[in-house]
Amino acid sequence: MNEFDAQELDPDENARIIKSVVTPRPIAWISTVDEHGSENLAPFSSYNYVGSGQPVVVFNSPSEASGRMKDTARNALETEEFAVNVVTERLIAEMDRTSASLPAGESEFEYADVERADCRKIAPPRVADAVVTMECTLYDAIEVYEKLMILGDVQHYHVSDDVLTDGKVESRKVDTVGRLGGPYYTVGDPIEFERQF
Repeated sequence: MNEFDAQELDPDENARIIKSVVTPRPIAWISTVDEHGSENLAPFSSYNYVGSGQPVVVFNSPSEASGRMKDTARNALETEEFAVNVVTERLIAEMDRTSASLPAGESEFEYADVERADCRKIAPPRVADAVVTMECTLYDAIEVYEKLMILGDVQHYHVSDDVLTDGKVESRKVDTVGRLGGPYYTVGDPIEFERQF
C-alpha cells in the first residue's frame, strides 16, 4: 500500500488524488445573472446537497482571495440568486461548451446554443431542456482555503414529466452525468443491487 502525506504534496498532486477518487462527482450547471442582468451559465463538479427536508445545495468555486473567482460565484454573491440545472447525457456537449472561458458579460447560453427559459422566483434563466432545475437563493458563503462554498436555499423546482413516475421523481429515469478524474465523464447506470437498510 502506497502512502502520501497530503502536507508534503503540492496542490496539483493533492488535486489529482482527490478528483480521481471522489467520483463520480455530480455536476451543477449553474445559471446566474450579474447586477446588470448579463447572464452566465457554467458547470461545477464540486457540488452536492447539504439539507434535504429543508433543501440546501452547495457548490464550490475559487475564492476572490485565490485571484481566480468565477463570474458564477461573483453573481451568486452579488444578486443572491442562482439556478442549478441537472446535466443529463443528451446535454453533455452543451454543458462542456459552457466551460469555455468567455469575457465577463458574454452569455454562455448564446455561445453554446443552449435554449433558456424563465425561472418563477429568481431572475436568472434556466436551461429549458434540463429535466430538473432548482431555483435557489443564497443561504451563505464560506471561504475554505482557496475555495468558496456557496450554499443555496432551494425555493422552486422545475421537473420534466419524462423523469416522473406516479408524480414522483424516478432516479432511474434521470441519466445524470458525473465527473471523473482528468477529462472524463460518466453516466450513472443503476447496478443490480438495492439498498437493504
